Amino acid sequence: MTRSAIYLDHNASAPLLPEARAAMLAALDLVGNPSSVHGHGRALREVIETGRGQVAKLAGAERKQVVFTGSATEAITQAIVGGARALKVDRIVISAGEHAAVSKAAEATGLPVTVVGLDADGVIRADEIAAALQQDGTALVAVHAVNNETGIIQPLARIEALVGPTPHYLFIDAVQALGKLDLDFASRPADMMALSAHKIGGPVGIGALLVKSHADTVRLIPGGGQEQGRRGGTESASLVAGFGAAAEAFPQHYDAARVAKLTFQLMYRLRELDGAVVVFGEKAQRVGNVVDFAAPGLKNAVAMMGLDLMGISVSSGSACSSGKVGPSHVLAAMGVAPELADCALRVSLGWNSTEEDVSAFLQGFEQVLDRHRRRHGQAA
Repeated sequence: MTRSAIYLDHNASAPLLPEARAAMLAALDLVGNPSSVHGHGRALREVIETGRGQVAKLAGAERKQVVFTGSATEAITQAIVGGARALKVDRIVISAGEHAAVSKAAEATGLPVTVVGLDADGVIRADEIAAALQQDGTALVAVHAVNNETGIIQPLARIEALVGPTPHYLFIDAVQALGKLDLDFASRPADMMALSAHKIGGPVGIGALLVKSHADTVRLIPGGGQEQGRRGGTESASLVAGFGAAAEAFPQHYDAARVAKLTFQLMYRLRELDGAVVVFGEKAQRVGNVVDFAAPGLKNAVAMMGLDLMGISVSSGSACSSGKVGPSHVLAAMGVAPELADCALRVSLGWNSTEEDVSAFLQGFEQVLDRHRRRHGQAA
């Protein structure tokens, strides 16, 4: 087996779709600046506007609502930091399960931040959001649609019902939801939403912020008026082309029923290997591509090292905070004991995952588990 032959970390980044690669290469052959009015510039502008339409379609947004950014983190920061300033909010409300991009942006506003909890299944406590909205002043509520570690789908409809009829604002981190859930941004109450290209088989280095017209003054990077004045900096036609092509092709490549079946088989067979395996958020509604689990006593750093030596790539949580392997704030918010959280592994499948990939992971994990048991004198 070659190193990294089995890739089961799609929640960190999905492999580049062939359509995205082809679109990027074609755009790289074009020369000029998309803001120029001559023929070369207009050709690049056409590439960008085509990509904008493709992304808008997958997200259920209007073309004019799509603002391209350098990453989803930038889009999140624009929504929260730029939004706090432009919308003149008094405070930020987030959940304890947010990605660091959200929590750090909330801190960066310098405004009071209210952190609402998760229940034991990893679901945002909407009742705590309701209570937070009763406080004085205007709030910007920033929550995720799907948790990147557990795959848990959050109760957005209930949260939108709480925020929508009020003077407060709602931002949704939909990075892990794009292509897996119907986002319908144009018709839902949310004011802003962040997307990422590389979670759906597009290129790294580009994201998007979706904005409603009443939040159109939200800015982060000033500049030369690109993106209709909403984000400065010359757009990369190749990255936009890749994002757009991925948005168009992903629904054809990602068979949700097939991936969910593989994920269920993985979870079932893990329990056959070790009856003590705990699957986090198992009782909650989840997207069908993630198993976040722990085999008690087997530290995730040990398991990941053993699997990596076999060429099998999985993770212990968010890639943005796990260049080091550390405790999960999401599991802590769910009330998971630290010693069990230290054993957590996230296996996430995607558009090109196969039954052979799952079998290879299970065989590898069984070997890691057996070595751990022998070392600690445990019976299989």
